[in-house]
Formats: sequence, C-alpha cells, structure tokens
Amino acid sequence: MTTARPAPPTALRGVSASGVRLDGVDVARALALLGMMATHVGGIADQVDWSDPGTWAAVAHGRSSSLFAVLAGVSIGLTSGRTAPPGPPRIGRVRARLAVRAVVVVAVGLLLMALGTPVYVILPTYGVLFLLAVPVLRVRARWLLVLAAVCAVASPVVAIGIAPLYAGAGTWEVQLGLVYPLVTFLAYVLVGLALARAGLEARRTQVVVLASGTVAAVVAYLVGNAVAPVPADAGFAFPGVPYAGEGSTAAEGAAQLFLSPRDHSSSIVDVVGTAGVAVAVIALCTLVFDGRGEVVRRIGYPLAAVGSMPLTVYAGHLVVLAALPEYPESAAAWGWFAIGSVLFAMFWRRFFGRGPLERLTARLTRMVPEPR
Repeated sequence: MTTARPAPPTALRGVSASGVRLDGVDVARALALLGMMATHVGGIADQVDWSDPGTWAAVAHGRSSSLFAVLAGVSIGLTSGRTAPPGPPRIGRVRARLAVRAVVVVAVGLLLMALGTPVYVILPTYGVLFLLAVPVLRVRARWLLVLAAVCAVASPVVAIGIAPLYAGAGTWEVQLGLVYPLVTFLAYVLVGLALARAGLEARRTQVVVLASGTVAAVVAYLVGNAVAPVPADAGFAFPGVPYAGEGSTAAEGAAQLFLSPRDHSSSIVDVVGTAGVAVAVIALCTLVFDGRGEVVRRIGYPLAAVGSMPLTVYAGHLVVLAALPEYPESAAAWGWFAIGSVLFAMFWRRFFGRGPLERLTARLTRMVPEPR
C-alpha cells in the first residue's frame, strides 16, 4: 500500500511541496465556513423542498460540515508533501506535527463547547480525525479511496451501533462522536487526502474530480430518493443517527439505514452524496481561482482570506454568538456574520498574515525537533 519516495525539500519541513498556496482551496474552505454559519444562525429550513425556493438554503445542512472535513484531508495532504510525502525518518516529524495540530484543535473545540452556545461544535471530532490520518499519510490515493469506501459502508452500522451509548446524554456529550460520527467523517478526510495525493493542482485532475464528484452525488441522491425517500416525520431524527420513521417496515428500515438521502443520516447515500458535492465544489473552486491571473485572484481574495484562517473564523463566530444577549436566527443575522468574517479576515491577512489561532498552531508544531 505504500512505496518509499524521495522527499521534496520543503516537504521535509511539513509544508507544501510546491510552496504554492491554492486559492481555490481557501475559497472552498470559506464556503464551508459560511455554510456552517448559515446552519447556526441563518434560520434556514431543515430539509430542501425543490418546489419551494424558500427552503433551498437548507442545502447547507450536512454538506457544509462534510465539505469542511474533506478540506481537512486536502489540508493534511498539502502540508505533508502533496503528491510525494517524505519517507523515513522525515515522515516521523510530519506525523508528530500533525499530532500536535490535532491536540490544539481538540483543545480549542473543548473550550468553545464550554461557552454553552446551542451549536454542535465540530472541532473536537476534527482534531481526532487528524490523529486518525497520521498512520495513512504515505498511503497512495487509490488505496485511500478504498479505505474511504469501507468507512462509507460501515458508517450507518457504526452510527446505529453507538447510539445506545448516548442514552440520556446531554448537549456536551453528543458532540463527542454522535452528531459527527468518527467513521462517517473519516471517510471525508480520506477522500480529501486522496485528492491532495492525486495532484489537485493539475487542470486535468480538477476536471476529472469535478465530473466524478458531480456524477457520484447525482447518482447517490437519485438512488436514495427513489429507494428510501426521507420520512415525513424526519424532523424527529437526531443528527448523525439513522432514522426509519414511525411505522416503518423492516425493509423500509433497512433502506433508510443504508440508503437514506437525509442530511446527517450517516447512510451510504448520505456519505457518498455529500462527499461528491464536496469534491465537486473543491474542484470547481480550484478550476476558477487557481492559475487564472491577478484579476481573478483579487476577485477571490475576500473569500480566500476567510478560508486561510478557518480555525480563527470558526472559533470567532462562536465566541461572538456566546457574547450576544440573544441567539440570532435569521438571514440578516447570517449576513452580518458573513460580512464581519470577510472584513476581519481581509484586514488580518493584509496586515498580519496568518490568523491568530493558525499562528499559534504553527508555533507549537515548530517545536517538534528535526529528526537525526
């Protein structure tokens, strides 16, 4: 599954092998962040009804967090050698730095959970996923996709299996492994890592990924809606947990378990559909914004600035939420959060570079010594 390769000089330090930052990836990350903000404060519908344009914003449910997780895999791949991760002993330092990064993300996530805002915080799961990626940093793209497929198939079984462990759990506990199931989200991270290993900078790869992601998402949702349409009482379903609906037969229950198109259902259709959307968005953003000249770079700069400091922006919007006297839920509230995030990120990146939490994380990871 792995083959030793010579380590590019910059990869030895755990940074991108080419040294070129992909603005399209930052733009996609900004879309994920703004989408999650919409699910938090936008007052959007729970499910999409394509006959009602007022519900269309509900596409952010499930797809924003999955896009965020796929981009985590892309980020891991870009900062560990891109298409050519280093071999021993240098890979040990890369892995150690990723582990430090994981601990920082978990710590920040736990602090944000302590604020008590009515938001399911993804960061603790996000950090654990970094740790789970440590052993597979040198696995080839095709095998990463095989592992992702195994996770997708296991996802609904594991999700329904762990649900009884959370009986009587409060808001704090369900954020640790239930709302964002590890097996489900590991599939997303593996897909993102595979994208980076396949050479996301290449135009041909971007086109193939865009087409593949689109086809995968369309086929998955067509199959899911035909075989296991979302139950009428899906509003009672808990995020991350499969739900069959009141009065379902055994066959209907099995269909919902494995093929439900419901967002956050952890079904195979849900994982494949949301992963397909995520990789299509990433490919489209890289096609549009990378290597297209200074004018396009300036157009994408506001979103790229947000996406360049995801930990800071994500944590910042939860801190603001905790400080507000009343929890906002409206399109206007989302608009203010989006504008505020863009203005802050543009200002900070222009004058200070890295976001404050990203700077702290980088400083801590640099404490890992060079291998002898």
